[in-house]
Amino acid sequence: MPSRLSQLIDPTRISLQVKSTKRTSALNEVAQLLATHPAVSNFDGFYAELLARDRLDTTSLGHGFAVPHARTDHVQSIVLAIGRSDAGVQFEGGEIVRMMFMLGTPKTRPGDYLQVLSTLCRLLKDAENRDAFLGARSPEEFMAALTAAETKLLGPA
Repeated sequence: MPSRLSQLIDPTRISLQVKSTKRTSALNEVAQLLATHPAVSNFDGFYAELLARDRLDTTSLGHGFAVPHARTDHVQSIVLAIGRSDAGVQFEGGEIVRMMFMLGTPKTRPGDYLQVLSTLCRLLKDAENRDAFLGARSPEEFMAALTAAETKLLGPA
């Protein structure tokens, strides 16, 4: 498993213009970024499990960020897509989410999921990182902000 989030994502899996403000529709917009990912063996199965997990409990981390995710047999390795909504998406309890980090992880690799989630939470604790992610003007600028945040947290790659 890659040790950095920036190794799991490429600019084609980042949307900085999620249009829907309804949770399920916004989740679908972001999930569609993974529909052609080579590690997703069954997109419909993955998406159904993602929605089922999302109904169980909030995936919001606070500060306008959420990590919708599914541990599933429908992915061969960790997949990540990122979606930002300038208008915000209403999540449980009235929380307005502006950025979603969507994860799909194999059921057989729970440690990988926990490592990615831990790194993401540590990155998002820093207000400067959150501001840089929300302020990125392009997927490439988002990638640069993510790489800089990882370097600050983890040291040079």
